[in-house]
Amino acid sequence: MTGDSERTAASIASKIGVDEYDSEVLPEDKADYIRQEKEAGNIVVMVGDGINDSPALSAADVGIAISDGAEIAREIADITVAADSLQELVTLRRLSKAMLRRIDGNYKAILGVNGALILLGVGGIVQPTTSALLHNASTLLISLRSMRNLLV
Repeated sequence: MTGDSERTAASIASKIGVDEYDSEVLPEDKADYIRQEKEAGNIVVMVGDGINDSPALSAADVGIAISDGAEIAREIADITVAADSLQELVTLRRLSKAMLRRIDGNYKAILGVNGALILLGVGGIVQPTTSALLHNASTLLISLRSMRNLLV
């Protein structure tokens, strides 16, 4: 969906392999389309770079502006991508999914270790000083594990 002319939209669509597109779309029509998609229960990500994209960026669940674009688009967007290629959005998606997996894993590890230490302490199996040592060691190990590169 673009505000560009039919000729420009067709040329770009063929270059990037897009089968379906809309050209010469007004800013309010972009925003209306996004609202309709959200009402249908879809999560909408809008990528834009111009003043005319601002209403749609604002209406989307996630607005992504291109750093070379208009200042108002960068201000309204949730994320500004400083890249020459939209391929970076794929990397951003992979990075965010990996980060959420890491957070989930850390949360489960912390709950598991601390829960076990509490149960062992209540049962009188582990002394408080040993429990404190194991707690601190597990925190350190989980922190060190979190320092690994997310995109391997």
